[in-house]
Amino acid sequence: MTQTVKIGTRGSKLALYQANLTKQTLEEKYPDLNFELVIIQTKGDQRLDVSLSKVGDKGFFTKEIERALLDGDIHLAVHSMKDLPTEFPEGLKLGAVLPRGEVRDALVSNDKRKLSELTEEDIIATSSTRRKAQLLKINPNFKIVDIRGNVDTRLKKWQSGYCTAMIMAGAGLTRLGYDEHISELLDPMDMPPAPAQGIIAIEIRDGDVETEKLLQAINDKNTWAMAKTEHTFLAALGGGCQVPIACFSEINEGQYKLTGTVLSPDGKKHVSGSLEGSIEQSEVSAKTLANVFMKKGAFKILEDFDDSTEK
Repeated sequence: MTQTVKIGTRGSKLALYQANLTKQTLEEKYPDLNFELVIIQTKGDQRLDVSLSKVGDKGFFTKEIERALLDGDIHLAVHSMKDLPTEFPEGLKLGAVLPRGEVRDALVSNDKRKLSELTEEDIIATSSTRRKAQLLKINPNFKIVDIRGNVDTRLKKWQSGYCTAMIMAGAGLTRLGYDEHISELLDPMDMPPAPAQGIIAIEIRDGDVETEKLLQAINDKNTWAMAKTEHTFLAALGGGCQVPIACFSEINEGQYKLTGTVLSPDGKKHVSGSLEGSIEQSEVSAKTLANVFMKKGAFKILEDFDDSTEK
């Protein structure tokens, strides 16, 4: 590959951090190649006035970048894996993932209070249907408000008094150097994260052997297994990134453990469980765990969620 390798990305500070990290990682492996960032604005960047739960999730943060990829304007695209649909558009596929970052959700709160110290007087902000459900499961009387925008925008809203606490992905805060704002990183057993949270995904054209080969030098195998398995679990349950489905992975000496949760939007109904097996069979285990969830009542929870979003 002798031409400039063009990397598509959104223009937010976090997206640029992730794209630059990908660019720097590739430059270390291929010092003789030229890599260039191409900033592309997506619908998700433009529609900040709409709650994510109202717009659905198919391509909201990715469609315009994926169009540039299909048109050949860029060679690869960098995304937060949790923003990607479980099924890639025709002609595109996952090319590689970087080592996983912080998987846990982070609480940002006035006076550095922990989640257990928040009361019904607090106003808690989040853009995630999953987090709302998990918070209501903990305390059905919590006051929860929507919040949109990039990390800096949300921090400014919090500091201006829009809310007294908010929950967001810990990876975004730590990658941008905002650790001082984190009151608590939430235990994934108590508040499981979104599938593939903390994973930087690199998308490519299906059949672009040259780019795919290039990326193999930076692909993290354990994170790849986590990304594929957690998306398999999500897909098997028929969920997108705004459905109240959570899961996280643990890998230890070739053994893989997947823990998941499905919740109703009000947090009153939930199904949780784990499954362990070899890392080679992790995607099979994900489908098995999803089937167990369906038999334990997840089907009804998800059916009711779909009905409520269509109204």
